[in-house]
Amino acid sequence: MPLLKIETNILLENDQQARLLQNASQAVAEMLGKPERYVMVTIEHNAAMLFAGNSEPLAYLELKSIGLPASKTSEFSSQLAALLTTETGISADRIYIEFADAPRTLWGWNGSTF
Repeated sequence: MPLLKIETNILLENDQQARLLQNASQAVAEMLGKPERYVMVTIEHNAAMLFAGNSEPLAYLELKSIGLPASKTSEFSSQLAALLTTETGISADRIYIEFADAPRTLWGWNGSTF
């Protein structure tokens, strides 16, 4: 049920993508206290993107989950930015993160909803 989308304008090598996917999946599961078997992570890299008038390395993330605690988004933002900076070298001030709490009835899985 948690979904982390990562979009960046940098080109990631296959091993970088695999490492980022794995580390992000584990981090999201730990942050939200949810089983990793429900966590989905996607990466779109080498995208045409502009931030603050230039195309220096940047990223846009979306974290969506049922029961996403709004009181923890600042903490989650810090953790996700640190992960991206460690894995890609993108500066935290070049990363936007959107958080969304999904209602159970609007999140489908396995032919039903949660």
